[in-house]
Amino acid sequence: MTPSNQNETQLDKTLGPFLLWGLGVGYVISGMYFGWNLGLEKGGTLGLAVATFFIIILYVTFTFSYTELACAIPKAGGAFDYAVRALGRQWGFLGGMAQNIEFIFAPPAIAFAIGAYLNIFIPAAPVPVIAIFSYVIFTGLNIYGVRAAASFELIITVVAILGLLIFAGTTLPVFKTAHLAQNALPNGWTGAFAALPFAIWFFLGIEGVANVAEETIHPQRNVLIGFGSAILTLVALCVLTFIASVGVAGWETVVYPEAGALPSDSPLPLALAYALGQGHIFYQLVTFIALFGLVASFHGIILAAGRATFEFGRVGFAPAGLGKVHPRFKPLQMRW
Repeated sequence: MTPSNQNETQLDKTLGPFLLWGLGVGYVISGMYFGWNLGLEKGGTLGLAVATFFIIILYVTFTFSYTELACAIPKAGGAFDYAVRALGRQWGFLGGMAQNIEFIFAPPAIAFAIGAYLNIFIPAAPVPVIAIFSYVIFTGLNIYGVRAAASFELIITVVAILGLLIFAGTTLPVFKTAHLAQNALPNGWTGAFAALPFAIWFFLGIEGVANVAEETIHPQRNVLIGFGSAILTLVALCVLTFIASVGVAGWETVVYPEAGALPSDSPLPLALAYALGQGHIFYQLVTFIALFGLVASFHGIILAAGRATFEFGRVGFAPAGLGKVHPRFKPLQMRW
């Protein structure tokens, strides 16, 4: 490969541990705001807690194992590159396609969730229009460069974390331990098994950090710091959010808006409505900040999808144009 061709397919090293932490937490943080509480319907407080305990063990060990791979093979393809190294190109292709499906097909679903959420505040704006607009804006930001993309991701991730801390600070004063034991295992231990997919919601997506290892300054050091601190932050937020939500008035309160209603996938507004009332400023603030969590995950997964498809193009499994770096928007160095 000639030097000019190398420049066309070479990513600059731009990311430090702080930005990697922001990306790792940002990929996942929407799962703290939405969806996980449906596991309470399956397993109750105890069932989901046990499921979450085992998922925490799974993701902590997985994350540090994945960190070792990302440090040893710092390439944009992430799981694809690891599979190629271990199993060869054919099996690697299957692993890479599975990763592409995750990263490429997840953003449209989140985009429609953003559209549905904003439609509550702007009823005149159709959900598909908001979703398409979101896609255009955040794809454009990623095209502009990883420096801008990662910095934006860091900002909205910090805001989303502040939202969770505000939520905990306003609900923990009414927390009662007895609420955690209230109808704690409604469907027996089979309910705990059924709750496992919802416990995964607390951590799903953090593996996307591996796809920016190639763009990390001193990856053997900084990937470990960024990846490791991200999973530890998520574990702390998971436990805090779970306890603060259920401790308000029991698990039914953060699943059913009212008796006989269908389950809601938005536990934090339900807990705040019970603790403070829907007119309270903190209810409105946390409900609005939840949008930042959606945007953080949406934007982060788009970034990871870009790296996964880039690697496919670079090695010849996709059109070669996908495996080139734009000479103008190639990112500048950033050491955070």
